Amino acid sequence: MGKLKLKTNPKVNEIFANYPENVQEKMQYLRAWVIETAEEEGIDELEETLKWGEPSFVTKNGSTLRMDWKEKSPDQYAMYFKCTSRLVDTFRMVFGYKFQYEGNRAIVFQLDQNIPEMELKECIKASLTYHKVKHLITLGI
Repeated sequence: MGKLKLKTNPKVNEIFANYPENVQEKMQYLRAWVIETAEEEGIDELEETLKWGEPSFVTKNGSTLRMDWKEKSPDQYAMYFKCTSRLVDTFRMVFGYKFQYEGNRAIVFQLDQNIPEMELKECIKASLTYHKVKHLITLGI
């Protein structure tokens, strides 16, 4: 397992700094779990950038993973996945009611929710390695 090379666009930190204080902590947990999962999976390079103005993670063999909090829904935040992938449908099949889903594009979290870390990290892993696991029925989960 190699050492993860993390490339971060400085504008990502600006986005995190502009979230309300109570949201910053939640978003930083998601961010940390993405980076930890990439390290655990032996991913060589992880790019942290902005897509559609949202913090996003891109890997060579993965599907873009985004996260954001929006003022119009102040009590929740979400992790977004490519809607044309099988990711969210597979998460729903494997984890059922462990998560709240938004169509085939997101897992939505409430600010006061305890997130099941192990299960979410499996979702993150599937996204970061999607092109290596998309042929598997449950994407390696």
